[in-house]
Amino acid sequence: MLCLFDLDGTLIDSEPGITACIRHALAKLAVPAPVDLRSWIGPPLRHSFAPLLDHDATRIEAAVDYYHERFATLGWREHAIYPGIADMIATLQGAGHQLAVVTSKPHRHAAPIIEALPFGDSFEKLYGPDPSSPHSEKASMIAAALADFGASPQDTVMVGDRRFDIEGAVANGVAGIGVLWGFGSREELEAAGARAVVMHPEHLSALLQTA
Repeated sequence: MLCLFDLDGTLIDSEPGITACIRHALAKLAVPAPVDLRSWIGPPLRHSFAPLLDHDATRIEAAVDYYHERFATLGWREHAIYPGIADMIATLQGAGHQLAVVTSKPHRHAAPIIEALPFGDSFEKLYGPDPSSPHSEKASMIAAALADFGASPQDTVMVGDRRFDIEGAVANGVAGIGVLWGFGSREELEAAGARAVVMHPEHLSALLQTA
């Protein structure tokens, strides 16, 4: 089976780095940051910055640039691996499944994170959008993974914590599995069409082992 994993909110708790970079970008533009930024983790940055910046394209691009400026030097290191993830990855790899990462984080930011993970070499490929893209692109990246691995949708799963992961899976006829240790809710995941929703990494491991 081909197992595709989201990064933020699925493999790692990236809230500290992402929120610090959002606040950095808004401070540079003299715009007060919202108190709660958890909902920003997952959607494309431009989508989230737009309402605060009056949908001004020039200011939105400036905010994205400021965000990436800090993330490239500091933000990418500010995360923690969720408990149980390393064991789950080892179990799936040991069972012969193929593993890859499909993330909305730009490839250039995701690559050093994956390389630094103790289990990073378990992933055969990494899919991330170009930083200039205004879209999540999950659907197109999942399609690319299916083509690269020569995998059928029926023998593939996409694991993630937000609706973008599930919607991308559904668009490709792939089973989307939602996880609740990240930044999305059961309601969000089920409304997007999740085939299953799990509470803990060991539950996910058991589910995929019997799939």
